[in-house]
Amino acid sequence: MIEGNKIFKKIVKFFLFIPLIFYFGKRSYIAFDEGFYALQARWILEKGNWIIPLWWDDYVLDRTNSLQILIAKSQEIFGKNMFAAYLPTTIAAILMLFITYKLHEEFFGKNHAIFSPLILSTTYLWFDYSHLATQDLIYSCLVTIGVFSLVKIKTNKNKFYILIFGTWIGLAFMMKTFLVIVPLAALSPYFFTKKDLCITKFFWLGLIIGFIPYFLWAYYANSYLDQNIIFYLFGKFRNLSNKNNFTNPFYYYFWNIPITFLPWSIFSIVGLVSNTLQDKNKKLVLTYFPLILIFIISIFSTKTPYYPLQISSILSLNAYIGIKYLLNSKRYKSKVIFITSKLIPLLIICLVFAYLVFFKSTVNFNLKENISIVLGLISFAIAWSFIKYKSKIKDIFITLIIGPYLLTSLLLQSGLFTDRSRELRETMEYLSSLDILKNQVIMVDKSNSGEVKAQSKIIRISLLTPNLGESVNSIKDLNESDLAWSTLSSKELYENYSYQIIYDKEILSPWKLIRKN
Repeated sequence: MIEGNKIFKKIVKFFLFIPLIFYFGKRSYIAFDEGFYALQARWILEKGNWIIPLWWDDYVLDRTNSLQILIAKSQEIFGKNMFAAYLPTTIAAILMLFITYKLHEEFFGKNHAIFSPLILSTTYLWFDYSHLATQDLIYSCLVTIGVFSLVKIKTNKNKFYILIFGTWIGLAFMMKTFLVIVPLAALSPYFFTKKDLCITKFFWLGLIIGFIPYFLWAYYANSYLDQNIIFYLFGKFRNLSNKNNFTNPFYYYFWNIPITFLPWSIFSIVGLVSNTLQDKNKKLVLTYFPLILIFIISIFSTKTPYYPLQISSILSLNAYIGIKYLLNSKRYKSKVIFITSKLIPLLIICLVFAYLVFFKSTVNFNLKENISIVLGLISFAIAWSFIKYKSKIKDIFITLIIGPYLLTSLLLQSGLFTDRSRELRETMEYLSSLDILKNQVIMVDKSNSGEVKAQSKIIRISLLTPNLGESVNSIKDLNESDLAWSTLSSKELYENYSYQIIYDKEILSPWKLIRKN
């Protein structure tokens, strides 16, 4: 009977995450980076080149082919659908939540272990990227596995975890190449407490196993190239290290992380500080690791919102500690209860009112999306308004999590985080249904496709084009009756009677569908 109850509780815990992870409605890609990777995966299946990432008929040599292969293999097994394209990210998301759960058990015991992954799954940053077909969440999952394996290594007899710690490094390199140096450097204080790890054969065996995918890929990739692929990858790393479009000030993450880690930011900061009073092993991982990592990525020229994703599990553990610390504090508990149960619900209601009155007409959300936003925010406000000073700490934890849980679940099921190019998808579905285009191959005129807006749009258009043809350097290369996407203006096309505009709508701009007469 007791064993049956344990199994039932595990099943309930798993089902808690289903509304936050799985979405079975219609999806659409954003252009960068997921659409780019999805298009490269499509070319893998259509062209049979599993080695070099492609951009039409050109090689893209600034990245590995890791995610593209995962997406392509998933679609090869489960069908050429978008659910299969997102499956590698979905699996990584589930695994990252599970490892967060195990880290909680390792540091704080089995009591309330479900809270930390629930906190993680309702943070904006993690929730957003767990529904993007990009490398970032898979890479972050590998880093989290590395942290967990390092924590589990008590002596050199923990051969399995030593092996895992060696393995994740190579796999993470295959995903993000030289950026794996960042979490390794941030873990170095803790790593040095286990300095004997480097001399164990299981660590080196794991390191070799982890790098096998990269070595195999590089071996075959080099047969296409005039120099070793590592030089191209290092060139990308060098460009990211120098000033570029993603260069931001040193203090970028000091405001970006608190915003992207909402609604748990303050609690996480409190946890980071309070953990300095913990034992050495705890604070090396829970405080020093995230702080060192933030410092390193702050001095790196390229700064993006997703770089801190690799410490999101640790920040979630800190949020748990921060909440627990504040609720156990006679000095702060009443203030925390007042802010969370009164001020924040009032602020949310004001935001809902402002959205409905001032902003609703300026955004192009449909009825389902608007209802989900409003209902989610109101549910959040109502849930937190039930927080009471005299409630048990466990009950306050549950109430705190219910608000963000309802909001994120409703947002996911609305399609806002999964159908991100809805208007363009609907347009392309209509276009694909026209008899004139059925079973027709559509080429792409890439003469003006280098501009950012044009490239962003053609990635999404190409992914939604049922029969995508090759690229042409100019529409002059088209044969009679060929269809093509082109960025040439209507005036240029009308002046040349050899071409007819088949479809031209603002949502597809600057692209229009043309045919050579």
